[in-house]
Amino acid sequence: MGRLGVDLYPLQAGVPLDRVERFGKFLGGSAANVAVAAARLGMGTALVSRTGADPFGAYLRRELDSFGVDARWVTEVAADPTPLTFCEIFPPDDFPLYFYRQPKAPDLEIHPHELDLAEIRAAKVFWMTGTGLCAQPSRDATLAALAARSRRAHTVFDLDWRVQCWNGSDDPGPVYATALGHATVAIGNLEECEIATGTREPGEAARRLLAAGVELAVVKRGPEGVLAVHRDGTVAEVPPLPVKVLNGLGAGDAFGGALCHGLVSGLALEPAIRRANAAGALVTTRLECSSAMPYAHEIDGLLATGGTS
Repeated sequence: MGRLGVDLYPLQAGVPLDRVERFGKFLGGSAANVAVAAARLGMGTALVSRTGADPFGAYLRRELDSFGVDARWVTEVAADPTPLTFCEIFPPDDFPLYFYRQPKAPDLEIHPHELDLAEIRAAKVFWMTGTGLCAQPSRDATLAALAARSRRAHTVFDLDWRVQCWNGSDDPGPVYATALGHATVAIGNLEECEIATGTREPGEAARRLLAAGVELAVVKRGPEGVLAVHRDGTVAEVPPLPVKVLNGLGAGDAFGGALCHGLVSGLALEPAIRRANAAGALVTTRLECSSAMPYAHEIDGLLATGGTS
């Protein structure tokens, strides 16, 4: 449940956006990408979101269908255009994003009364994002969906901090705390963990996420790899896989989809995190996000070789 839009990515790496002449059009938005990533691994997935009543919205619903993601709960908003996101590509570690989500993104116009709470409650995994908490009515709808889950495994809070989406005077702390109280899994990078917990130190951030109510805390540490801590005391520290990075965007979404698959498959914590880590690494070697999400045999291949420079 959450963000959906069109990614317009330059087909020229290392070129400033004002000089780019050719773009590729792709399905985008973190929640949509996670759904695609999970579908690539054989999971039945659906997305709860909204688009504008425009050609870009029609394109996104068609793309979701082509990726095997159920789009029945992706509806139109007549008043707001489908969002666009542009990026610049400066490998290996600079990928600025430019969000066009004004006057308001349709995916923030999800209302509580529109939710199919029975389906949300029954799902083996429910994935929601911090962006979905940034404005009404999406905030109330997201919290209603979380409450309906009654802390059923696996209820995942992707901390997903995008400062551009928040009103500068709005403190995300209290609403993040409420959401964490409903979730069983929290996942985020160091900046996102700091928003949720007040600290960037990975071990302390994990401890605070567990104290906030989740069963599993996953802290993505960039070049230092991933730390995952379960309430039962199990800890997994997974180093990064060496790959040649083309575009780092979408790596976290691939990680998320593979983590969902690992959780539902009953994998132990460390192999689940290793597979998620490999999925993220693979996407960084590719230009696009959604259509770059890896299949299981590709994850197996990368893990078998230990990565490549």
